[in-house]
Amino acid sequence: MKLHILFLGEACIDKGALISPGVDDGKRTHIPIPAYLIQTDDGKNILIDTGMHPKHIEDPEYTFRGQEVAKILLPVMRPEDSMVQRLAELNLSPQDIDYVINTHLHFDHCGNNYLFKDSTIYANKDHFKIAQENPNFPSEYFDLPHLKYELLEGEPEIFPGIQAVLTPGHAPYHWSFLISLKHEGHVLLCGDAIFCQDNLDHNAWGGQMEPEVAKESAKKLLALADSKDAMMVYGHDSDQWRTLRKAPRAFYS
Repeated sequence: MKLHILFLGEACIDKGALISPGVDDGKRTHIPIPAYLIQTDDGKNILIDTGMHPKHIEDPEYTFRGQEVAKILLPVMRPEDSMVQRLAELNLSPQDIDYVINTHLHFDHCGNNYLFKDSTIYANKDHFKIAQENPNFPSEYFDLPHLKYELLEGEPEIFPGIQAVLTPGHAPYHWSFLISLKHEGHVLLCGDAIFCQDNLDHNAWGGQMEPEVAKESAKKLLALADSKDAMMVYGHDSDQWRTLRKAPRAFYS
């Protein structure tokens, strides 16, 4: 099994205001928007999260124009950051993706779901219901009639070696994923349960929807990583990002 980390653009943010309150308040910085492609030994292509909609290439303010969050978050996308282009760098197209898994349904995690009409898309059943009723999860990106969802509960092993882990706090029923690789052991994709190392180092959870719940989810992930000797990959950590192997040049296996 191979794990490819895809770069799907950035967000220019007020770091302290958005992801690490009390740390770098007022500092503008760029954070990565990732997705993860897993290629199984039996030839399946599985995509975890789908990034931001390409409308943000020409219109960065498309999703949040006129909203308060626009003051602290601005998408930054180039044409080469589109999902279609990133897949093409791996000689793939959206039609080659067998399955999509959404950690949750914020705009930067499901913005390209629309591309995968031929795929089965897995999401948490309870999270999906909440997202349908909450404007913080723009339905234009996921609640589309041409998409085929399979909604699951709890912490399923969705595929061999791809284990869902419930980590609420950033969003209800948020999923992180423990990926089991043959040669390099376990990789724990934290998603937005942990934005960056500063959250852990400074106990900075005020950027999460439910800070105390998020703190407990982080403890759960730390314990799991310790028990599995897993490499933790944070959701939007620009410092860690520079250290990771990224597609198309490198992967984890």
